[in-house]
Amino acid sequence: MRALTWQGKRDVRVENVPDPRIEEPTDAVIRITSTGLCGSDLHLYEVLTPFMTPGDILGHEPMGIVEEVGAAVPDLQVGDRVVVPFQIACGNCWMCLTGLPTQCETTQVSAEGMGAALFGYTRLYGAVPGAQAEYLRVPQAQYGPIKVPEGPPDDRFVYLSDVLPTAWQAVAYAGVPQGGSVAVLGLGPIGDMACRVAQVKGAGRVFGVDLVPERLRRARERGVETFDLRSFDDEKELVTAIRDQTDGRGPDAVIDAVGTEAHGSAAARMVQNASALLPRKLSGPMAERFSVDRLAALHTAIELVRRGGTLSIVGVYGGMADPMPMLTLFDKQIQIRMGQANVRRWSDEIVPYLTDEDPLGVDDFATHRVPLGEAPQAYEMFQGKRDGAVKVLMQP
Repeated sequence: MRALTWQGKRDVRVENVPDPRIEEPTDAVIRITSTGLCGSDLHLYEVLTPFMTPGDILGHEPMGIVEEVGAAVPDLQVGDRVVVPFQIACGNCWMCLTGLPTQCETTQVSAEGMGAALFGYTRLYGAVPGAQAEYLRVPQAQYGPIKVPEGPPDDRFVYLSDVLPTAWQAVAYAGVPQGGSVAVLGLGPIGDMACRVAQVKGAGRVFGVDLVPERLRRARERGVETFDLRSFDDEKELVTAIRDQTDGRGPDAVIDAVGTEAHGSAAARMVQNASALLPRKLSGPMAERFSVDRLAALHTAIELVRRGGTLSIVGVYGGMADPMPMLTLFDKQIQIRMGQANVRRWSDEIVPYLTDEDPLGVDDFATHRVPLGEAPQAYEMFQGKRDGAVKVLMQP
């Protein structure tokens, strides 16, 4: 089959690789009909390269048709249409039953000290072949795949793999009171969708912050009060502008949907780039102990949220030596929640919103649709924030 493989920093290629097959009774194999390009994939493209191996298959946002089913997968049949969550979880362990499939005790990558295995996401998460491919082996298929009806186009359901539950959890963790206020930093796919989820869940005011004109326009057209970073000389001016809209206090909650590749933080960017240039035997151990993030967005979120408010971190961070303003966090009595989205924890709540009325705007959420063969160009476009790229779907 054809699949998108990682070969090095900013070097991804579509290659022929062996077809996946049933290896365990709990496996299934699906033929992928749509698969997303996620902002998290860009971290592998540039920042998290010390944890990658040439030939790794990327991608973790698939849906498709079941082609084969293992003997221990009673609820799937060949021909079923399914969405596959980005994490691999059993559904039966204590963590899964507690609503934390990202911490699944069956698939935890214990050798790396990490949580549940993920599709297409570094050796830290199991180096499981990913979903930007023609076919995908799905471990723990007795629990993971979400069956969806025939009829509507893939766009209606494909975001159940990651975007929708990640945005949903971000808003749930933010704890926005009914009629309250929330600021979303970063209006890429997750931040954009988090704004939409906050609106349908009853937030009174939603503020969105970005510096890409197309992303600001998309959010503004859906009623988000947008702030263009380019209009402010520094973080303090931005914080003041939003506080002025909230009686001087700041929003009840702030969602950081940016993560480690925030603009600014030149020193941290230099460290990240230097790490990626080291030989693999050195770069991995160094990144595990001494890696740092670009924390501009996180520091803005801490400054912006009101005293006693909540910070929900959904942008991916990977640093192990990040300095944090503990005095400010403690003094402001800020609550913090974060983590990978627990897809199956939220999927049943989300599905009723995927109706023909389309309150979340999933049907036209994608800005670009490309064949799998054009995946390298799509990565380059998305990384460069060119051509209005907000969400890219690939069709193998």
